[in-house]
Amino acid sequence: MGNLLHRLITDLGERSDYDAASQCCRCGYCEQACPTYVVTGDETRSARGRNQLVRLLIEGRLSDPASAEDALHTCLLCGACTAACYARVATADIVLEGRRKLTETPHRLARLLTRLLAEHRGLLMLLLKAANLAKRLGLTALARPALRLIGLPGLALAEEHVREAPLVFLEEVLRRRPAVKDPRWSYFAPCGPNFLYPRVGLATVAVLESLRGPGVFMDNGCCGLLAYNYGELDDARAMARRVIERFEASGSRGPVVGDCSSCTAFLKSYPQLFLSEPDWKVRAERFAAAVRDVPEVLADAPLPELAGLPAFTYHDSCRACHGQGLQTAAHAAARRLAGSAYRELPESDMCCGGAGAYAFRNPALSDDLIQRKAGRIAASGARLVAASGTSCLIQLAQGLKKYYPECEVVHLSELAARALAQGAKDGTPAGA
Repeated sequence: MGNLLHRLITDLGERSDYDAASQCCRCGYCEQACPTYVVTGDETRSARGRNQLVRLLIEGRLSDPASAEDALHTCLLCGACTAACYARVATADIVLEGRRKLTETPHRLARLLTRLLAEHRGLLMLLLKAANLAKRLGLTALARPALRLIGLPGLALAEEHVREAPLVFLEEVLRRRPAVKDPRWSYFAPCGPNFLYPRVGLATVAVLESLRGPGVFMDNGCCGLLAYNYGELDDARAMARRVIERFEASGSRGPVVGDCSSCTAFLKSYPQLFLSEPDWKVRAERFAAAVRDVPEVLADAPLPELAGLPAFTYHDSCRACHGQGLQTAAHAAARRLAGSAYRELPESDMCCGGAGAYAFRNPALSDDLIQRKAGRIAASGARLVAASGTSCLIQLAQGLKKYYPECEVVHLSELAARALAQGAKDGTPAGA
């Protein structure tokens, strides 16, 4: 099928990638919403600048197409521009089309990881456990200079930023759960909670059991977001088909819940992968309609206030806020959990600079963004901040240690699980 979508689902309906880019009228309303424009003031690093570059690329009017690389590869794909745009121009998808048009071969590390996730998952798990053991022993830190020397500075940064090193992965724990005859929900384990933060996935499952009763683990593979953003669309489609098939076989009559907002937003976008395959598009639409992110699950849930919480604030993960429109739901849940400990966060919806592999590919820009975010958190007086995305957890943990070490970061599910457990122990009615 090639490595371009060619057609996109937009708020105006299905459009060619060229028509979607041409929908931008260059009004500039997006500029103050675009994090990279705000911190650089560079027009080519704004949404309207990027849309025009992709349009010129498709028209073949750029004498040096490589000149667009910086503009397109410094986009966070956060979607803040689309949320601010009156025409809802789908800039993130347009930028990805531009990247694919510029790059004939996928990023080699992304392609390798995609292949391991799709075809050699057992081997990947062994390699990750070996790396995590080496990290616990302090050996991987010694490899950072060598990684930079051989031209892999991103890997060196990743080793430095990713602090947790589990030796038992989430899927291994969840597979030991007893079978459920009438599941009321399915849990989709994103790669972040699975391989980096098993505690997050366990908290989400505990919350679902408390609020909705028995459910099942989908025992899923990767959602395909890595392949979609950095690899090949055919790989993303193959992964999406496997996920949809697992959902159809799960027997669940309830929602599919994920706890990484980037992944859940991508799961909801599956129909766009199958615009040229009507049968699969219908199946993808049925699946996408069942997907819920954690902030959605908690939006109207009867959550008790968590006693003893320090001054607390909430950072909006981009793909929850801009990609799924869950800002109100997330903040409502955070306020109920925190009560009088809640503090408003200025610019809560501005990207922290994590954005998947962005922090490792664009370290200077990423650092500008996390420094700004840490400053806003410090201004709120918070000593604890929650988020709903894996990249946010990684980026905030690193940035807060560097710029505001008095504050820690947790996943929203972890706070909800603690509150529900505390309420059950104290006999406090949920929502009291």
